[in-house]
Amino acid sequence: MAKQIAIPDTDLALCPIGLGTVGAGVHWDGADADRIFDTYLDLGGNVIDSARIYSDWIPPETGRSERVLGDWLTRSGKRDKVVIITKGGHPVFLKPTDDLHISRMTPADMRNDIELSLKALRIDTIDIYFYHRDNKAQSIEEEIETMETFRREGKVRYYGCSNWDAARIIEADAYCKQKGYRSFIADEALLNVGTKYIDRLPDDTLVAITGDLYKYHQENLRNLAMPYMGVASGFFHIYSAKGEEGVKGNPYYTPGNIRVAQRCTELMKKYNASISQVVLGFFQNLPFPSVPLYGPENIDHLKDAMGVLNIAFDKSDYDV
Repeated sequence: MAKQIAIPDTDLALCPIGLGTVGAGVHWDGADADRIFDTYLDLGGNVIDSARIYSDWIPPETGRSERVLGDWLTRSGKRDKVVIITKGGHPVFLKPTDDLHISRMTPADMRNDIELSLKALRIDTIDIYFYHRDNKAQSIEEEIETMETFRREGKVRYYGCSNWDAARIIEADAYCKQKGYRSFIADEALLNVGTKYIDRLPDDTLVAITGDLYKYHQENLRNLAMPYMGVASGFFHIYSAKGEEGVKGNPYYTPGNIRVAQRCTELMKKYNASISQVVLGFFQNLPFPSVPLYGPENIDHLKDAMGVLNIAFDKSDYDV
């Protein structure tokens, strides 16, 4: 089993693969959810990632991911075995036509979301609480002090950011240094083996770990990269199953990513690995630590993905 990743200047050590829960209450609930969570722990996992918004775009329930996670925490009594992550401040997303550019990150918005999260999760303290988006019209001082208020109240232990650009994170780090605060301990942003060659982001309110943000993580190891969409929304899985005809029109469908897909096929043979394991193996060889978040549709997918922890991929494998 792979060694845990310690976040500097915290007491947290994380499994190299985090369990994403966007499918909780959609693909699995109740006893099926219990099996997913318990199996993840049995395989060495300890990081469970949720968000207040998951998955409000599917009516009628809101906050269902946190509710499912809270159900399991209550039934299992395993709160002390996991690092609980959740996020607030996402734009309203109840239907596909909602405008995700309309920010809701004020202190009142964040207060509303964190109280709902704590109630749904049925816990007193969130281990890492994230801003799910940024609002550059708000000051860094206001945003950091909101999180510090939650920390002083004991509602969060640490805080992070998601979909923030490098300049804003650097500004936050500088403010926190001035005030003697720990600052963000983790950053959730889009990164996968195909990000380098992607044609466009699937949502322009998302931020990818490329360019300045990639450099930031190389130089700032106190802020752990926690990539989402780590399996590229299934692009390489579809290519593996159906070939090039199956992926035409996909944002990842570029000449560069066809070369990456072909290399993934070679690596599957080289390591006797699944496509999920090959795609997740990419994160073993970044120039900075990372904990990609993987959201399984079922227990077999979870077991397969966690198998990557037993394969030692080489950095040269991903030189495409």
